[in-house]
Amino acid sequence: MSGIAVQDNGSIQRQGYKSRSGSRLVSRHRKMAGNYAVAYLFLLPGIAVFFITIIFPILKSLQISFYDWKVLPGIPSPFLGFGNYTRAFHDPIFWRSLVNSGFYMLVTVPPQIILGLLAAMLLNNKIKGRSVFRVLFYLPVVTSWVVVTLLFTYMFSSDGGLFNWVLKDVLHLVQHDVQWFASRWPAMLAICALGVWKGVGWSMIIFLAALQTVNPELNECAALDGAGSFQRFRAVTLPAIRRTTTFISIMLVIGGFNVFISVYLMTGGGPSGATEVLLTYMYRQAFSFLDFGYGSAIAFILTGIILALSGVQWKFFRTDDK
Repeated sequence: MSGIAVQDNGSIQRQGYKSRSGSRLVSRHRKMAGNYAVAYLFLLPGIAVFFITIIFPILKSLQISFYDWKVLPGIPSPFLGFGNYTRAFHDPIFWRSLVNSGFYMLVTVPPQIILGLLAAMLLNNKIKGRSVFRVLFYLPVVTSWVVVTLLFTYMFSSDGGLFNWVLKDVLHLVQHDVQWFASRWPAMLAICALGVWKGVGWSMIIFLAALQTVNPELNECAALDGAGSFQRFRAVTLPAIRRTTTFISIMLVIGGFNVFISVYLMTGGGPSGATEVLLTYMYRQAFSFLDFGYGSAIAFILTGIILALSGVQWKFFRTDDK
């Protein structure tokens, strides 16, 4: 009998322990739920602003791209389906704008990556005045696009511009002033020069942060094994900053296809639309001709191109490292 009583008491104690544990667990879950509710309550204004200013305009633009959208109230907007998209693929100015955007991206992205990496490697060493050089390299990045675009417009001017003075009067490479903005490709080169000059500092600062995470012992071991500077760079540094290179290349490609201010201010898309890029052409269609349906379609075509290129880059740079 006493044994049975002990067993009953033990089972009662275990049940009491389980009930207390269960109540504590329920209390903990309720407390966590309350904390989550408070957190979401504080996030709600930001989520609402994000939806109103980002998500809703994107969805509205997608809707507009399927219509011959009329901005005046009371005027019906005919539904076109994919008419605006098929119109773009039969539009020679759209294709010229796409080629110009691709040209700008191809010309500006590799120099920004290469020069940014070289500058980062130089400034990663302990040299005199390193902080000053870092500031000087990064200064163009934080300078207004409008200011530097006007500056480069003057520098490439055919009447007393800096580059013409250097080419004609200093280096004697040309006999007459180059009319930079009078034809398509010289104007595109001037725009690309601005893009490279302004973007190198951004690439440099990202690469510099990545280089400082590379384990110096790996380079020391490679040097002890007889590896030269280039071999250490190829076998140690590049693999260590691979993900950073992926990030920089994707962001630069996105930025290359989104070029707008420099083209708009330097050439206005001229002469005769020769230097139009996708964003300037989209802007002109939407806000100069009030063809918002076609402008929205161009915007989403550009979005698709950028997503496809980003996916290709991600697959190319992807590694099996977790």
